[in-house]
Amino acid sequence: MSDSAVRVDTTSQVPPYEQIRAQLAALIRTGRLAEGERLPTVRQLAADLGLAPGTVARAYRELEMADLIRTRRGAGTRVAALPSDAHAHDADQLATLVRDFTSAARALGADTEDILTAVRDALDPGPAFSPDTVDSGAGGPDRPGAFIGDGDPSDHGFRT
Repeated sequence: MSDSAVRVDTTSQVPPYEQIRAQLAALIRTGRLAEGERLPTVRQLAADLGLAPGTVARAYRELEMADLIRTRRGAGTRVAALPSDAHAHDADQLATLVRDFTSAARALGADTEDILTAVRDALDPGPAFSPDTVDSGAGGPDRPGAFIGDGDPSDHGFRT
């Protein structure tokens, strides 16, 4: 996972496993996680996010049921080939994510224009976007849970 972060907001009404599932699904469906790319182990991701392994395991199980990832003994968990309906989305799930994001943004003091600008920027990061500048938002790239594109393919951008 080279250029994005998986974050869990423990104050959100969305359960942590669903936050992980939704974020990874979005990364896969948008191509930011490519077919065959290896994901962190359940234990590693759980430790890095400060969650119980069962929480991450549930997210991974749901991603497997959606045919977005596959786990093979000895080969780890990898991104699967996108299903034919890869661009379809669940409108209810999208609405929930938008409500959660909007509520969190408003709690930070953002007004409607700030929120719309942030969404536009996220959809089209433009030429200033660099994978080397993305972190977990949890205090910097040296903190556990940060995904950093540092050119080292062995860590898949996952900083521990």
